[in-house]
Amino acid sequence: MAEQKDWNSSIPVDAISNLRITSIWTFLLSIEWSESWLIGLLTFHGFCLLVTLITFRFYRLQIFHFLSMVGMVYCAEYINEMAAIYWRSFSKHQYFDSRGMFISLVFSAPLLLNAMMIVVVWVYRTFTTMTELKTLQIKRKANKEKRRKAD
Repeated sequence: MAEQKDWNSSIPVDAISNLRITSIWTFLLSIEWSESWLIGLLTFHGFCLLVTLITFRFYRLQIFHFLSMVGMVYCAEYINEMAAIYWRSFSKHQYFDSRGMFISLVFSAPLLLNAMMIVVVWVYRTFTTMTELKTLQIKRKANKEKRRKAD
């Protein structure tokens, strides 16, 4: 008789089991959010959101903030590799898989949402400025026509 392999026994105790992950929601629920480094990460994302909201009035600072966030997302793969190697020094569980699901959901996605907010505001401001410019052009053209008819 063939020996049955218990697939659960091959999963390290300190890793998140892919067998119980059926959706993003179940993945997020399987994370132990009380770990201090995860609380720090959530605080960091809250700070980034606050900076995003504050910098709407300061264009140059917002550009720097935007580029910083995009740069961090770009480096997420390298951060994931380093975290996968040294996870025991700061975490109770090994969250950093080779596919980068954890780092993508918990680190990159919030940064990208902030970056998207900034892009939406930039597009809105561009359209508003273009509308104002076109309105001024129409007014100038109307004033020139009035002057020509008055002469």
